[in-house]
Amino acid sequence: MRNIITIIVLLFSFSSVLAQDIKGKITDAFKQPLEDVYIFNASTNSHAHSLPNGTFILLNNKVGDTLNLGLLGFKKQTIVVSKQHVEQGLEVALESKTLMLEELVIKEQLNPVNTITKIDVATTPVNSSQEILRKVPGLIIGQHAGGGKAEQLFLRGFDIDHGTDISINVDGMPVNMVSHAHGQGYSDLHFVIPETINEIDFGKGPYYGKQGDFNTAGYVDFSTKDHLKESTIKLSAGQFNSLKTLAMFNLLEDKLDQNAYLAAEYLESDGPFESPQNFNRLNLFGKYVMYTPDNNKLSLTASHFTSRWDASGQIPQREVDNGNITRFGAIDDTEGGNTHRTNFNLEYNKYMSDNTKLKTNAFYSHYAFELYSNFTFFLEDPINGDQIKQKEDRHIFGVNTEITKDLSLGNLPLSLTSGIGLRHDVVNDVELSKTLNKTTIIENVQLGDINQTNIDAFVSAEVALGKLTINPALRFDYFKFLYNDKLQPALNTQSETKAIVSPKLNFFYDAKDNLQLFVKSGIGFHSNDTRVVVAQSGEDILPRAYGVDVGNIWKPFSKLIVNSALWYLFSEQEFVYVGDAGIVEPSGESERYGLDLGLRYQLNDWLFLDTDATFTHARSVEEADGENYIPLAPDFTMAGGLSVKDIKGFSGGIRYRFIDDRPANEDNSIVAEGYFVTDFNVNYTFSDITLGLVIENLFDVDWNETQFATESRLQNEAQPVEEIHFTPGTPFFIKGSISYSF
Repeated sequence: MRNIITIIVLLFSFSSVLAQDIKGKITDAFKQPLEDVYIFNASTNSHAHSLPNGTFILLNNKVGDTLNLGLLGFKKQTIVVSKQHVEQGLEVALESKTLMLEELVIKEQLNPVNTITKIDVATTPVNSSQEILRKVPGLIIGQHAGGGKAEQLFLRGFDIDHGTDISINVDGMPVNMVSHAHGQGYSDLHFVIPETINEIDFGKGPYYGKQGDFNTAGYVDFSTKDHLKESTIKLSAGQFNSLKTLAMFNLLEDKLDQNAYLAAEYLESDGPFESPQNFNRLNLFGKYVMYTPDNNKLSLTASHFTSRWDASGQIPQREVDNGNITRFGAIDDTEGGNTHRTNFNLEYNKYMSDNTKLKTNAFYSHYAFELYSNFTFFLEDPINGDQIKQKEDRHIFGVNTEITKDLSLGNLPLSLTSGIGLRHDVVNDVELSKTLNKTTIIENVQLGDINQTNIDAFVSAEVALGKLTINPALRFDYFKFLYNDKLQPALNTQSETKAIVSPKLNFFYDAKDNLQLFVKSGIGFHSNDTRVVVAQSGEDILPRAYGVDVGNIWKPFSKLIVNSALWYLFSEQEFVYVGDAGIVEPSGESERYGLDLGLRYQLNDWLFLDTDATFTHARSVEEADGENYIPLAPDFTMAGGLSVKDIKGFSGGIRYRFIDDRPANEDNSIVAEGYFVTDFNVNYTFSDITLGLVIENLFDVDWNETQFATESRLQNEAQPVEEIHFTPGTPFFIKGSISYSF
C-alpha cells in the first residue's frame, strides 16, 4: 500500500510539473486580432478571453489537453495541446460564419448584456447617423431642427434633452459638450460616419467606475473599425431631394501589422417641409493602426465634419387645427444653423507584462456652433419677434489612461483597473443674442468666455468567487469652472471649484451556463453649466443620482435570449434648460423606477426577431400629487423588428418604434401624443454590387417627432397661449441605393 501511495504522489508531482501556461494569439481570416474569444481547457476547466490585440494566456495546460475556442459569428475550433503549443505558443485564425444564437453560452461572455448590441449590429447593420443611437436598447431619439441639430434623447423615463443624463464617447473621446451654448451635455454624433462603427458598448444606470459626468441614466461608448475588409462606394437618392454618397477605401491591403483607411460621406436633403431645409453635411474620417512585434497597438484617427441647415421650427398645434398652416408649414422659417467639428485622437495599448496592460488615449477637438431658433414667436418682442442666436467656438483637450492588472487574492482571481483622466474645455464667445432674420443683433443676452477643467481618477476591482463576481469601484472627480462675462464693463473672472466621490458596487452570479443574475448599485452625477454655477455661487454644481438594478440575462431556449431588470433611480436635482433665456432651471429632487425587458430570437438560420420595452414611473419628489409629473418623461417605450440576414443574396428587415402619450407639463393637463412608426429596408447583393431600398414611415402615419408645452404668441394674438408645439415626423419616405465593393 505504501508503494502504491508513493507512485500516486510521484505521478501527481510529475503531472504538476508538466502543467504549464500557454500563450497565444487569435485572429480572423484577414489576420486581424479578435477580442473576447473564449478559450476553454476541457480537461482542467481553465479558461481565458483574448485581449484587444488577440493575445491570451491560458493557465494549467498539459500535452494532450483539449482546448475549445469560440466567438459568436465565427466557427468554433477544437485544438489538442501539443508540445509545440506549450513551448512556442498557439496561433489560431477563426473563420467567420452565419451568426447562430444557439451557439451562444452566456457564461462565456465578458459582458453578456452588451452581447445584445453585437447581435443587433450583426443582424441589422447601422446605415444612418440616427440608427447609431437606436442600437442601444431602450433609447429613443427625435430630431427637431432641420437635421443638423443634435437629437433629443429619451432613456429610462428621462427626457435627456441633448445629453444631460447620458455619457457618450467615441474611441475614448467625449461627445458631450459641457456648458454648451444650447444646453448642458449637448451631444452631436453627426461627425461619425455610421459605416465606420465596429462596436457599441452601453450601460444603464450610474454603476460604472470608468464613467463620470452625465452618467446617470446611462452611457454609450462607440468604437470605430480598425480595418476594412473591402473598399466600398455607395450612392443613395430619394424623395425630398435627398442624396447620400459614401466612399470607404482600404489603403494598406497587404500589410499584416498595419491598417489604414479613409472614409468620406456627403448628405443633402430638403426634407418634407414647405420651406426647404437646404440641409447638407460633409464627413471625412481616417484611421491608421499599427501593431508592434510585441503586440502593442498604436492607432491615430482624424476626422472633420461640417453641416448647415434651415429649419421650420416647432409649430403650434392651434395653427394646424385652424388650417392656417399644414403640419409641414412654419410660423418662422428663418431658423437653422451651421456647425463643424475637427478631431484628432491618439490611442496606445501596451502589454507591460503577462498580467498587466496599459490603455491610454489623448485627444483634441475644435468645435464651432451657430443656431437660430424662435420658440415663442412674438411673446417677448411683438415688433421684431423672439428669434435668438446661440453661438460658440470651442477647443477640447484631454487624456485618459488606465492600467489593468490581474492578481490573486489568496486563491481568488482578482482583476484591478485604475485610471486617471483630464478634460479641458476652452470655449470662446459663448453667445445668446436676440436677433432679426439671422442678420441683425437686437440685444446680447449673454456673451463670455468659459474655461472648464475636469480631472478624474478611479479604481475598479473584479473578484471571482466561483460563480459569483463582485465588482466594487470608486471614482473621484474634480472640477474647476471659470467664466469671463464680456457684457460687464470691467473684466471679472468668476470661478468655482467642486469635487465629488462616486462609489459603485455590483454583483454578478452565473447561476447556470445560460443564466446570469446581477445586482448593480452606485452613485453618479451630472454637472451644471459654468454660467449658472458661478451665478449661483456654487449651488447645485454636481447633483448626485443614486441607483440600483436587479436583473438577469437568460437563455431559456437554444435560440432565445431574454434580458430584464427592475431598477430605481433617485436624482438630487433635475436640470431643465431654457434655451431662449440662457438659464438652467433647477426642478428639485426626482425619482424614477421601472422595468426593462428585451428579447432576441432566431427563428431560423436567416430570420431574427428582437424587441425591447421599458416601463417607467417618473415623478418629482417635492411637489404635490397631481402636480408632480416630470414633463416629457416617457412611461412606456418599445422598439424592435424582424431582420433577414443573407438568404440567397437578400437581407433587410422591418423595424418599429413606439412611445406612449406622456405629460408635457407638471399637472399633465397638456399631453404629448405618442406614436408608432414602422420602417422597412431590403438589400440584394450579387457579385460585388448591392442594391438597396429603404422606406421610412411605411404606413404614412402622422406623428410628432418632438413636442413641447410652450407658451407663445403669434403676431395677430392679443394673449399668449400655452399648448403643444411640435416638429412633425417624416411622412412616407422612399430612397434607393447602389454600392460597389472591391
